[in-house]
Amino acid sequence: MEPAPDVPDEIAIPEPVVAILRRLEGAGYETWCVGGAIRDALANNPHQDVDLATAAPPDAVRGLFRRTVAVGMEHGTVGVLDDHGALHEVTTFRRDVTTDGRHAVVAFGVSLDDDLARRDFTINAMAYHPLRQEWRDPFDGRADFHAGIIRAVGDPASRFREDRLRILRALRFAARFGFVIDPATWEAARAQAGDTGHLSAERVRDEWVKGIKSALSLDALVQRWCDSGVAAVWIPECRPPGPARTAAALPIVVAERDPVRATAVYCSPNAAVWRRLKGSNAEIHRAEAIDRGPPRPTSADPRDVRRWMSAVGVAVDDLKPLAVWRGDDGDNWPAVVAQIRARREATTRAELAVTGSDLLMAGVSPGPAIGRTLDRLLDAVLDDPEKNTREALLALAGSGA
Repeated sequence: MEPAPDVPDEIAIPEPVVAILRRLEGAGYETWCVGGAIRDALANNPHQDVDLATAAPPDAVRGLFRRTVAVGMEHGTVGVLDDHGALHEVTTFRRDVTTDGRHAVVAFGVSLDDDLARRDFTINAMAYHPLRQEWRDPFDGRADFHAGIIRAVGDPASRFREDRLRILRALRFAARFGFVIDPATWEAARAQAGDTGHLSAERVRDEWVKGIKSALSLDALVQRWCDSGVAAVWIPECRPPGPARTAAALPIVVAERDPVRATAVYCSPNAAVWRRLKGSNAEIHRAEAIDRGPPRPTSADPRDVRRWMSAVGVAVDDLKPLAVWRGDDGDNWPAVVAQIRARREATTRAELAVTGSDLLMAGVSPGPAIGRTLDRLLDAVLDDPEKNTREALLALAGSGA
């Protein structure tokens, strides 16, 4: 199959990468540019981290360059540092010998075509030679990219048995580029979705986060996770997307594609997802705060909004856009939040005009009485922000009112 005429014949490769390739080939080792950077160049999205595949064994690569890092020697990967300190991965041509669906044992001493044949999808099984402006594309990846198709290399069931993470990668690439998944590839993914439970939580989390950050449409990403059966295994809290979101609301929720906030759009409870995916403590704590809520103040009255802000604490910045996304902002209470912040009205103990030390000096007993008094003063300030002055609060503390 010939590539479509608007698929480029030549792509720009950063000079440091070309220099590494030149040295390898000068030593007699066939070398090509491979990987995601080659795929992304077809979408006019060039970047610097171009990987290289070579006939050179790992030890030969390390011997040819002054500064190297043993990135994954058992898999043939050496990191070569260029003159600017940037690391470029160089991997020996390889083929899989055995695999358990999570990890593969590889053998070296094979051809470039053998190396490309072990890759997951046709759009990732391409190689480019910048000195000759030559493509090696045995599985018609350029044509599939132009046609908008995610297709497994060879037999899809075999590709997924080799590494079940490829199922999640198919979902991510389809959502990232707005592509369709080839029917045979899709059916194989659905048939083996239950086997993704053997993957490590960390690998699944990385795919979920990468998908959130790269998808053209989060709805499309989540729908694919649900339809494939992967969500039932890893994120049973996930709800398929509902009616179309308003154009104004969804970008607010997914600004900077924050994974915790975006997950809360589709999953409840949110914290259960991050615990299962072994998220960081910070991610889990944020998700727990979102789950606790309440999701919005009882009204747009400034007093109610201040009390809600005090109750939910740091979750304000997550709950507010989520409410906008749900359309639960009809009384314009988010604007009141902004006004309260602009006026610097206190909603936490730390924002009071007095401290525990001030109360001790004013004669309040040390120990739990200090905390109780600060809570009482905050309660008064939430009702009336004008009371948040040192004089007024010390008077309130002394009166016990």
